Amino acid sequence: MKQFDSGGVGIETRATAPKGLTESDLVRMYEYMVLARSLDERMWLLNRAGQAPFVISCQGHEAAQVGAAFSLQPEKDVLVPYYRDLGMVLYFGLTPRELMLSLLARKGDPTSAGRQMPGHYGSRKHNVITGSSPVATQVLHATGIALAAKYRREDTVAWTCVGEGGTSQGDFHEALNFASIHRLPVVFFVENNGYAISVPQRKQMAIENVADRAAGYGMPGVTVDGGDPVAVYTVAREAVDRARAGGGPTLIEAKVQRLTAHSSDDDDRTYRDPEELKAERAQDPIVRFRAALMEQGVLTEAQDADIRARIKAQIDDATEFAEQAPYPDPAELMLHVYGS
Repeated sequence: MKQFDSGGVGIETRATAPKGLTESDLVRMYEYMVLARSLDERMWLLNRAGQAPFVISCQGHEAAQVGAAFSLQPEKDVLVPYYRDLGMVLYFGLTPRELMLSLLARKGDPTSAGRQMPGHYGSRKHNVITGSSPVATQVLHATGIALAAKYRREDTVAWTCVGEGGTSQGDFHEALNFASIHRLPVVFFVENNGYAISVPQRKQMAIENVADRAAGYGMPGVTVDGGDPVAVYTVAREAVDRARAGGGPTLIEAKVQRLTAHSSDDDDRTYRDPEELKAERAQDPIVRFRAALMEQGVLTEAQDADIRARIKAQIDDATEFAEQAPYPDPAELMLHVYGS
C-alpha cells in the first residue's frame, strides 16, 4: 500500500495543471462539488420541512467523488455507486430534476419510478447501476460487470464505491479476491469518513488504512486525501488507465469528512464529540478547493458568484418541478414486481 500525499490541494501553478486536466476542468470540478453540496443542503431542508422522508448526505465527500469521476468516461464506463455518491451520479448525467423526483418519490423518478428509497441511484442510459439496501452488495455487482466486459473485450472500466464500514462485509472481500485472480477492469473506491453509522473505525478494524488490505489480494492499494479533488483524480486516473490496459483492479481509499449525521434519521450528537465535527468542518473540501483555485488565479470572485447563482437557479427549478410532479399511480403497484 502506498500513501498519496498532495501536500494540500494539488494545484501548483497555472502553467502546470495535473495530467489530463485543464484550468477549465478545475473550474468544472469545483462547480460539480458546489452543485452536489447545494443540492444536498436543499434535500435536508425538504426533509426537515416534512416533504422528504429520508436523506443520506454527501457533505464532506464531494471532492473525493468529483475528483474520481473526472478520471472516468461516462459514455463507456460503468458506475456502481453507494448511497452517498451524489457528486458522482451528477457527473455521470443524472440531473437535479431527476434526483429531486427520486427524493420526493414521484412517478418520473428515473431510478425506480418512485419505488426505491433516496440514494439508490440508477440510470441505464447513463451507465449507473442501482444498488440495494444490504451494504457492500454493489461491490460484487461491479466485479461481475467487469468480468462481462473482459469476456466481451469491451473497453470498459467498472467503478464501485463503498464506505469503510462496508469493507467489513464478506461481499467486499469476495469481490476483491475474485477481481484480482481474474485481473478484472474494476476499481474499488472506499470513501472513508471514519464512521459506520455510529461505530468509529477503531472499533471496526485493527489497521489504520483500509487500503492496507489490498496486499492480501495482490492488487495495488492507495490511500489519498479525499478532501483534495486533484489528488484523488491523480490516483484514480492511474488506476483507471491500469484497469483499461489489462493490469487488473486497484483499491483506493479516500479519507473524507462526514459533515452531517449518518442520515436524516440519525442523531450523531449521541456518539460524536462536537469539537471533532468542528475540526472536520474546518477542513471542508469545497472551502479548501475554492481557496486553492483563487490563490492560483484559476477562479475569480465573479466566476464563483456566477456559478453559485446558476446552481441556485437549477436547484430552485428542480425543487419546483418535483413538487409539482405526480405521484406513482396506485394501479401500477405491481408493475415490474415478479413472483413465482
